[in-house]
Amino acid sequence: MSVYAIGVDLAEVERMRVMIDRYGERFLQRVFTAQEIEYCRRKKASAAESFAARFAAKEAVFKAAGTGLTIGMRWHDVEVLNNSHGRPEVQLHGRTAAMLAGRQVHISLSHTGNTAIAMVVIS
Repeated sequence: MSVYAIGVDLAEVERMRVMIDRYGERFLQRVFTAQEIEYCRRKKASAAESFAARFAAKEAVFKAAGTGLTIGMRWHDVEVLNNSHGRPEVQLHGRTAAMLAGRQVHISLSHTGNTAIAMVVIS
């Protein structure tokens, strides 16, 4: 595996909780896909942690791509879903998929009650 780029992001769980409480569905639907929302909501006690981890993952992918949310990239371009074994995997869509065509995105997520982190390696 040849490393093309790496990205990392840290998200505060309380900040995510505040955004969800303040902006509700509007915020969730703007940033997360329907499948991401469904997955995180199943984690009743830790939904904010799961949302924060996925938010950090999206940011880490954009950082690794070297663009942030520019040149037509959208939040929904990066979707973090868990495979049948529970391992998070990134699915790319739209402009981000086109920009990273032929590349593979590897991801690791972790969170506590206070903080979520995502590490991304693009090969």
